Amino acid sequence: MNLKQSIALLAACPALAFAQGSVFVSSEKDHALSVLDIAKQEITGTVATCKRPRHMQVLPGGKEMLVACTESNQADIIDLATKKSVRRIPFGEEPEAFDLSPDGKTAYISLEDEGALGIVDMATGKTIKTIEVGKEPEGVKTSPDGKTVWVTSEVANMVHSVDVASGKVTNIKVGKRPRRFALTPDGSQLWVTNELDASVSIIDPKTNKVTATVKFEVPGARAADITPVGIAMTKDGKRAFVALGKANHVAFVDVATRKTEKLVLVGKRVWAVSLDKAEARLYAVNGLSDDMTIVDVAAAKALKTVKVGRVPYMAVVVE
Repeated sequence: MNLKQSIALLAACPALAFAQGSVFVSSEKDHALSVLDIAKQEITGTVATCKRPRHMQVLPGGKEMLVACTESNQADIIDLATKKSVRRIPFGEEPEAFDLSPDGKTAYISLEDEGALGIVDMATGKTIKTIEVGKEPEGVKTSPDGKTVWVTSEVANMVHSVDVASGKVTNIKVGKRPRRFALTPDGSQLWVTNELDASVSIIDPKTNKVTATVKFEVPGARAADITPVGIAMTKDGKRAFVALGKANHVAFVDVATRKTEKLVLVGKRVWAVSLDKAEARLYAVNGLSDDMTIVDVAAAKALKTVKVGRVPYMAVVVE
């Protein structure tokens, strides 16, 4: 087969055209990360970590990944080359989700049990301070300039806008049980999923006001089963992908029109969605079927579902 024939084959068979790299999936029950080889589309190993790993994020420089472990009250730092833990730091009581300052020196963590936002110095592992927010905080998002941190409160049905310099908190009423965030590239729209409202609230960060609501419907699904949690957005800000929880679908949403263009069937209770660098593949993590569905974005089609650890929480793509 010559080069032209190979290129034609890859174009005709998108399932074959996978980049090199790995997808790490945190497993709450196995205290480990499953590692999927992107090219092989197979789980090739696991990484032992602290208890109940949940949120993950690659650190600046791209050589290490930070993992929040709720039952250990720690964060684990994983070397991506060796796939081994190199350091653990205290992360507050029951840490779940977090985000980093733009320079990576500070971590902002939702402390579920305390109803607070924890602020940790990454170099020393020491807590700088905690800021009280609503009960059961979860999603955390830092503004591109590092001046604001947004936190969802599942119980209060609010997003809390925290001024980093002063610690002042502004409360924004959204839908029922807000969970995760996505920010448009220009910073003009903050999208937050509302698990018990089958919706996304869109916030103007300048005014701290909800400017629009995107509602979801899935043919054949009860409204109560449409429970959006995870959300991802393309780099150009034109499309959002929303994991619809117990409806077992991912919604492809046009950001400009705020309309659902397509629905893709995945696994049971899809929790989280992550894009690869080329935005050609979407990895949908299914919390109740203990697996992950690989979706071809252009075709809006599930390519393959692979078993991962028990109660997977999210995926991070490393290429």
